Amino acid sequence: MKILLVGEFSNVHWTLAEGLRQLGQEVCVVSDGNNWKNYPRDINLQRASNSKMDAIKYIAKLLYLLPSLRGYDVVQIVNPCFLNLRPEKSLYIYRYLRKHNKKIFLGAFGTDYYYVKACMEGNVFKYSDFKTGNVFRDNPENREAVKENLTGGTALATKEIAETCNGVIACLWEYYISYKPYYNDKLTFIPLPINISSVVGKPKSEPEKINIFIGIQSARTQIKGTDIMLPVVRAIAKEYSDCCTVTEAVDVPYAEYQKLLEQADIQIDQLYAYTPSMNSLLAMVKGVIVCGGGEPENYDIINEKELRPIINISPNADELYDTLKEVMVHKERIPELSAQSIEYVKRHHDHVQVAQQYLDFWNLH
Repeated sequence: MKILLVGEFSNVHWTLAEGLRQLGQEVCVVSDGNNWKNYPRDINLQRASNSKMDAIKYIAKLLYLLPSLRGYDVVQIVNPCFLNLRPEKSLYIYRYLRKHNKKIFLGAFGTDYYYVKACMEGNVFKYSDFKTGNVFRDNPENREAVKENLTGGTALATKEIAETCNGVIACLWEYYISYKPYYNDKLTFIPLPINISSVVGKPKSEPEKINIFIGIQSARTQIKGTDIMLPVVRAIAKEYSDCCTVTEAVDVPYAEYQKLLEQADIQIDQLYAYTPSMNSLLAMVKGVIVCGGGEPENYDIINEKELRPIINISPNADELYDTLKEVMVHKERIPELSAQSIEYVKRHHDHVQVAQQYLDFWNLH
């Protein structure tokens, strides 16, 4: 099968491509490397800046590439916003790809119309990026995101793509449940892929001094919850300075991020998540314990009945402080949770196993 993967979030498409290639498939990944994260790709579609001249150069390069993006058995885009263009402009490229390839699939891998709609309407989530209970987390970042995703170009693009594509693949429970009321007949959930062949670590022993790792995207501190998590982590480190240290990774490239992460005992990540992200899973397979999204829904959707490696956190500063305090007080739990973390990723997220699930879904639709 000849497969084209367009766009990148958190190395998902590149890791999926590695799994597909091991299964004998021909794969091409086209992306900008997820900007400063600089993930691997086969064709680099990076935009230098938002200036008018760089926009013209980017569009020219894209148009030059288009003839080579024809004739694939499967095309998958990472999100309705799969290019560094306004979403409504990306629709023209989507229509071209749909016309000149056999099948096209939408990845529900991030924020889009249906996810924001689920966050803002009804009681789908007890907390989310945008609301805690019935209270909107009112800040400029959230206001702009809600406006763009519910009434702007992202809304327009998401609706058309979801309606006309061959299928939708959600990588997290949150995205799956958001699409389910509308596209259940062509929707599936497939876990995130992790290339375990080169990154599996050894279970951590009980450390003398716990190293807490926190990754910071400076442009998305409120969406990710870093504005709440970071002060709590610093407060814990101050109170327990004799047995705790903190590593803050601010906007670092992927390779440097991984090196820093390997030295950690605990990773704190994604305050509003129900399920672990790619970064969390990469931490877990290295034996690093994740404080993040570990709600019951996460274990249910993958039918995991035994392992409970994730220390679930809630979006409340006091509760988060108490959770991290428990970690400091009960360091003896680290070896067991570390071993469970490795087994969890090996059991559910092996990239070859995940790639086969993609092939099965693509072939059915």
